[in-house]
Amino acid sequence: MSQWIDDYRRFLHVERNVSPHTGQAYLRDVRSFCRFICGEDLDTLESCLRQVDKVTARRWMASLQKKNKKVTVARKIASVRSFFSYLNREGLLAINPLLQVRVPRKERYLPTTLDIDHIYRLLDRANDGRPQSLRDHAIFELLYSCGLRVGELTSLNVGDLDRSQQLVRVMGKGGKERIVPLGSKALQAVELYLGTRGRIERRQPLFLNRNGGRLSPRTVQRNLKKLLLHLGLSTSVTPHSLRHSFATHLLDGGADLRAIQEMLGHSSLSTTQKYTQVSINRMMEEYDKAHPHSRKKE
Repeated sequence: MSQWIDDYRRFLHVERNVSPHTGQAYLRDVRSFCRFICGEDLDTLESCLRQVDKVTARRWMASLQKKNKKVTVARKIASVRSFFSYLNREGLLAINPLLQVRVPRKERYLPTTLDIDHIYRLLDRANDGRPQSLRDHAIFELLYSCGLRVGELTSLNVGDLDRSQQLVRVMGKGGKERIVPLGSKALQAVELYLGTRGRIERRQPLFLNRNGGRLSPRTVQRNLKKLLLHLGLSTSVTPHSLRHSFATHLLDGGADLRAIQEMLGHSSLSTTQKYTQVSINRMMEEYDKAHPHSRKKE
């Protein structure tokens, strides 16, 4: 591709210490921008980058807005802005034209969650005793019990579980480690699954695929969708929805917002506060349904 992009990749992973997933997303956005300004002929990329100005940046942003949501456009701009800032720091470019582009205001959205009845249907489904079924049951229990990101879950090794203390050691975004409580139901499901594995070692992946390798996030997503279809539940639910449900149900149960922030691994409390709006909306729905003066008669 380009020596500049290779150097930027090393900067992200060594100096910024971003997660592999975040690093790949940054580089994907940067490469997309480079193709926009140079086409497929990337031999002249460094010359093209030197010619980028405010007009070029705005033209690129306009092309993004035709087929992307505002939150996606904002992320792509942030990625390319970071790349130019790195080139400025290294003395390779004099200006950062992306600083002259206004980032679109992100749409406010509320996380997708499952209500408690649907969670019970999902987690208490009949188990046929096959190792794959036991594995998937343990996965969904763990996602909901600990509020893990799917990438965090698939990165777990057997030794990351402290079964005697009912704790999980999680490596989150940016290499930040946190300790999360493990519910008894989830622990029981994990124990049943591990019981099918024979001899296990602490360094082994906690969840294996059919070939004995580490399970991928994509497989978890696909297996969840199959189960949702089987149960007649919304297939818009993702593994991340179980993380959202974890946080929302804790908040509904009276848990402290700071404690939820720690368990989710959020660096900012404002990120966690979106779950308060989910709880308020649910409360208002219940009020409207139950209170005799909540709605005017038609």
